[in-house]
Amino acid sequence: MNQQRIECVLKKMEGEGLSQLLVTDPLSIWYLTGSMIHPGERMLALLLKSDGNHRFFVNALFPAPDCGIPVVRYSDTDDGPAFIAKELDPKQPVGIDKNWPSRFLIRLMELSAASGFVNGSGCVDWVRAVKDADEQEKMRKSSLVNDACMEEFKNALHVGATEKELEEKFVSIYAAHGCSDVSFTPIVGFSANAADPHHENDGTKLEKGMCVLIDVGGVYDGYCSDMTRTFFTAPPTEEQETVYNLVRKANETAEALVRPGVKLCDIDRAAREVIEKAGYGEYFYHRLGHFIGLEDHEYGDVSSAFDRPVEEGMCFSIEPGIYLEGKFGVRIEDLVIVTKDGCEVLNHYPKELTVLSL
Repeated sequence: MNQQRIECVLKKMEGEGLSQLLVTDPLSIWYLTGSMIHPGERMLALLLKSDGNHRFFVNALFPAPDCGIPVVRYSDTDDGPAFIAKELDPKQPVGIDKNWPSRFLIRLMELSAASGFVNGSGCVDWVRAVKDADEQEKMRKSSLVNDACMEEFKNALHVGATEKELEEKFVSIYAAHGCSDVSFTPIVGFSANAADPHHENDGTKLEKGMCVLIDVGGVYDGYCSDMTRTFFTAPPTEEQETVYNLVRKANETAEALVRPGVKLCDIDRAAREVIEKAGYGEYFYHRLGHFIGLEDHEYGDVSSAFDRPVEEGMCFSIEPGIYLEGKFGVRIEDLVIVTKDGCEVLNHYPKELTVLSL
């Protein structure tokens, strides 16, 4: 058990008026206990209680984890939620985190195992949002690997290559750099396809004169990286140059604002105002950023929906974009870690407008 992280979760529970919480997400369980179990369709749950009487519920199919708290074993023919019900205080509400299957939650409710069932995800999510020193170093290393990979991605571009072919090439480059996986399927968008923020790579072939948007990330030592760069394969048009410079300015304006105490929504607003004042506001239609760590998209947005003040150790993306349907799109994305008096930009790959010679 990582006692420091457990104590942080217990403090969040206290703030929410919860004395008992079921942590059910395998990654969150690993984050708190050091035990990684992929349960498939089987029930997996870590019960945290304010009195310290914690329990770990694990199917007998899996090796018993040694994490310093009692492990409750059950078989495939047992009523798993009934084992949890025995350990809950029926007079108190229980928090449930993440996406616990309804077949377990509804059964627990049928057993009247608690006085109420509430969304307790924030008790873990906001602890995970603040990276400790070890996690920060892993995020740095993961992003350094991503920087190196981006250079190889750029060099792999050639006339006639399809987006799909490059996607496969990028995945192999991550593996060669020691990544266990990609953070998400690499996005490779040529010209008009770059105007789709979550474009699915297809058979479009690269031609000289196209712009190329590359949004990529790899999983290194368990932690995700994420970065977007946009390149040109011929001198940009006046409009392309204007759009690129606006997106870069929005990116750097937001990064300059990041520091403890500033609200996430205000960081989003700062980047959005740069683009809006230039008349392109309607073409920037997604949040400015997302939290990241063990997963590429963790809970927490840099958007108008979150007025939460930034805290030292938080890690999230800054990724403004302008998307002109049928023409081209530009996005520039970095990851930042919030420091004591500002932020550390984890991506060192250049953001200057770059014209490639194919």
